[in-house]
Amino acid sequence: MFTIDAHLDLSMNAMEWNRDLRRSVFEIRDREKGLTDKPDRARGTVAFPELRKGNTGLVVATQIARYVGPGNPLPGWHSPEQAWAQTQAQLSWYKSMEEAGELVMIKDRSGLERHIALWMNGESNEHKPIGYILSLEGADSLVDLSYLEKAYHYGLSAIGPAHYGPGRYANGTDATGHLNEKGRQLLKEMERLDMILDATHLCDDAFWDAMDLFNGHIWASHNNCRRLVDHNRQFSDEMIKTLIRKEAVIGAALDAWMMVPGWVRGQSTPEGMHCNLEKMVDHIDHICQLAGNAQHVGIGTDLDGAFGKEQSPYDLETIADLQKVPALLKQRGYSAVDVDNIMHGNWLRFLRKAWAE
Repeated sequence: MFTIDAHLDLSMNAMEWNRDLRRSVFEIRDREKGLTDKPDRARGTVAFPELRKGNTGLVVATQIARYVGPGNPLPGWHSPEQAWAQTQAQLSWYKSMEEAGELVMIKDRSGLERHIALWMNGESNEHKPIGYILSLEGADSLVDLSYLEKAYHYGLSAIGPAHYGPGRYANGTDATGHLNEKGRQLLKEMERLDMILDATHLCDDAFWDAMDLFNGHIWASHNNCRRLVDHNRQFSDEMIKTLIRKEAVIGAALDAWMMVPGWVRGQSTPEGMHCNLEKMVDHIDHICQLAGNAQHVGIGTDLDGAFGKEQSPYDLETIADLQKVPALLKQRGYSAVDVDNIMHGNWLRFLRKAWAE
């Protein structure tokens, strides 16, 4: 089944993990044997061949570069200018993959329709370019608001203002505090440019500010449910209901600590915590029950977000195994139309509306 994944950190993996994503997951793992500089070395799950094998022909792909001020222990860059330069290196990699025929940027309705027609023409996916919608995860790299329009003109379609910790425009996961004035101006400019707001990672204070201030299109690219895993990274039921009222779509994530309660990083294992793809369906189902339908949830795996098999469902070897999800949904009583919507249709409906011409 054709699948859309609304959150992958492809360029981070290429530029900071030094992964040639044209190679298979298994080739990349083999090359990384013995490396210990990243937690997921030799255990990655995402590469272009596996995306094609799993019929995932369209993804939301990120630029990501955090600014960290003095005293901030998180990894990141020591000036906004350095963070901006990192995002530009990531952009250059995306463009090089376009030139190689591996990727194609999707940034408007006409491009979307051409790409969907290509991937649904019944022919082999082996040589089809994977479509990507460019998103910025954390706005720290925007040196000032003039950089937002620069990014818009090179194809940036969506922005999540925050990531982890304190941010220059908004605070994120494990932080608190309302949007500052720069954050409010950022939302105003995004609305003017008709860019998509990604509510993922906003701390609770900033989330509610954004819901009050932003009148454009909103999605949550990769988020699970606080009712099932009680952590500020997740959405509360009231947050989910608010997003539903705003016609948002929420992407279910496959990071194990977000899927099952009690996960201890570096100690827990997917098998030991009974973390499988059924747990993803639990989160999907919870959102559907709150909505009263299956029109506000999709897939947003984050499978290459600095973790691999050690922190993924145990019944997922590579991202191609997303093709197991439709059968799991049908076992829960979801109709064929519902399954189509969750795997790709809800994201398509959202994009067609956001990019109405």
